[in-house]
Amino acid sequence: MHTVISPAYNFISNHRFAEVRQKVSNDQNALFALQPFQSGDVIADFSAGTIAAEPTYLTVQLGVRKHITLQPAFLQYINHSCNPNVFFNTTTMQLVALKLIQEGEELVFFYPSTEWRMTQSFNCYCGSNCCIGKIRGAFYLSKDLQEKYRFSDFIQQQLAKKAARRKVA
Repeated sequence: MHTVISPAYNFISNHRFAEVRQKVSNDQNALFALQPFQSGDVIADFSAGTIAAEPTYLTVQLGVRKHITLQPAFLQYINHSCNPNVFFNTTTMQLVALKLIQEGEELVFFYPSTEWRMTQSFNCYCGSNCCIGKIRGAFYLSKDLQEKYRFSDFIQQQLAKKAARRKVA
């Protein structure tokens, strides 16, 4: 595996299958694949570095009032995209490829796939033709958008509960 040099990014650290790079224009860190992955490949196992009742911008939600920081910590540099290529399976604690990922491609996931209501919403500028704009968590997604993405088991349960409440009301 070799480091792909780009004038837009500075190399930060190597982690066998991926490396952290920092974008020169805005100092944002991102994780890039150092090898290709096929859809369904397990890219990495992860665990809870810390467990907290309240979310932060660095946590992944496992349950109601259960948010973890990721170990290995460099996985925190997987940024959001409305056209994700990876998924955090919080049941198996594995990072999984959603589609073919080429060597040198940035690893990106859909934040609402693991977050019910985000403490820090943001405007998305992923540039994807399917960009949804404001990222606030799965709670705020329309039924149409819910059908387009893969969600963690916890988020699927929350979506089912929300749909059941709507039917009763």
